[in-house]
Amino acid sequence: MSAEPSNETRAQSAAELLRRSLGRGRLAHAYLFLGDDLGVLEDAARKLAQTLNCLRPTTRGENGVPVDACGDCNNCRRIASRNHPDVVWIRPEMKSRVISVAQTRDVIDRMNLKTTEAAHKIAVFAGADRMNTSAANAFLKTLEEPPAGSVLILLSTEPDRLLETILSRCQRLSFASGSVRVDDAVAGWVGQFADLAKPASPDLMGRYRLLGSLLNTLAKTKESIEETLTAQSPLMRYPDAEADQRDRWEDELTAAIEAEYRRRRGDFLAGLQAWLRDVWLHTLGAAEGLAFLPRFAVPAAAVARRLAPADARANLEAWESTQRLLHTNAQEALVLEVGLLKLKL
Repeated sequence: MSAEPSNETRAQSAAELLRRSLGRGRLAHAYLFLGDDLGVLEDAARKLAQTLNCLRPTTRGENGVPVDACGDCNNCRRIASRNHPDVVWIRPEMKSRVISVAQTRDVIDRMNLKTTEAAHKIAVFAGADRMNTSAANAFLKTLEEPPAGSVLILLSTEPDRLLETILSRCQRLSFASGSVRVDDAVAGWVGQFADLAKPASPDLMGRYRLLGSLLNTLAKTKESIEETLTAQSPLMRYPDAEADQRDRWEDELTAAIEAEYRRRRGDFLAGLQAWLRDVWLHTLGAAEGLAFLPRFAVPAAAVARRLAPADARANLEAWESTQRLLHTNAQEALVLEVGLLKLKL
């Protein structure tokens, strides 16, 4: 089996994919660059900003669209030194370590101004996952309807912290190493699921125990989100605000809680997807390619011994379908119940 591609190789592959897209005239209005190293992501954002605004591009694609920057013209040099007026870099504030709503609104105002020296106005959010909830909500309208000639580039090493409403509006490019990273809560629940599934193929009652474990975990997750975001809401800090303002804050809070819950729910479901992939790899005799946590390899191997590769593959497809259905108006508990009952364990 070939060695895992290096970060440099993955970065080159992602950059080449972006060049081909630009060469075909497919410039997105918003990009999300994902990876393990923020420096690599910043370098990729700088190169894209230079390419879009280079005065003497070295390579052009279809219809004369630039796909490579010279690196030496006035625009390229100023973008590299980060003092170009049409390329704005946004970073978390030093003390709070978050991108605040004030920073975000300032960027929105600047993006709505005409360019001064370049073809495109560009905003780079270095550490977009550090946007607080208010900043993310304030940013959504601009992300949905960006000013003409503008490009938004979000950089993230922790995309699971981004609102789903932001993730869904960006074209993603991965510069990551390929490893699967999960937080303790997700790993803990997947471990419970794996242990429940390990001894024998669960009967109907066993399936409902699995469902109960998931629904209980999601309920606790939503309760925690509600407590955290409510405590952070201006509703708690300004109880004497005007009724209209309080109504707006309440609407924002409700939307923020739902968006954060959907994001966290997606983390749990993606964690199970990764474990089911490990089960499938075990059925193929490819355990060395496991993408998830090593401590779940024993239950994965136990389940795999009961399955044919086709059944394990069908599990992946069924769970992917379950996750897609949750983005519709279908009732959550029913979708999860049907999805778990379809799994061959």
